[in-house]
Amino acid sequence: MNSHRAPQKAPPIERRLPCSLEELYKGTTKKMKISREIADASGKTIPVEEILTIDVKPGWKKGTKITFPEKGNEQPNVIPSDLVFIIDEKPHPVFTRDGNDLVVTEKVPLVEALTGHTVHLTTLDGRNLTIPINNIIYPGYEEVVPREGMPIPKDPSKRGNLRIKFDVKFPTRLTSEQKAGIKRLLGQ
Repeated sequence: MNSHRAPQKAPPIERRLPCSLEELYKGTTKKMKISREIADASGKTIPVEEILTIDVKPGWKKGTKITFPEKGNEQPNVIPSDLVFIIDEKPHPVFTRDGNDLVVTEKVPLVEALTGHTVHLTTLDGRNLTIPINNIIYPGYEEVVPREGMPIPKDPSKRGNLRIKFDVKFPTRLTSEQKAGIKRLLGQ
């Protein structure tokens, strides 16, 4: 029997890397402090701390993996494990992400749903958008603003879309005069 087996590699160590939607939109640099054991010349392990720099690219998605080869603990006859950071997207108060699209839900009163509504939004990079909606906003209606979504990682000059969904707020009560007026206006 041959007792000199090739050293085995330890399984990868995975860590979450929480990122805000703004960071995933613009890209950012994260510095992560890690502690690990390394072997000195005599084979004893000693603790060391290291700072790893992670360049988060614009448009990266939740689940994107960044691997630092052999940054795990060192042990005799074992190849250190890879350290893998996995992008995790923090919830955003305004936008949700659907692939490369950004989705927002706008509350709109029934009267504006029928007569016109203007959406005012601040984008993830701080620009103010004003989007006039002249169509009737019916249940399920969605306004699409091209190229105002997330950057596409392979080509950050291209972007997904901004999709605006609407939550039409109906009045809780109407007077008989209001009901009669609506019937007259809508030809019922």
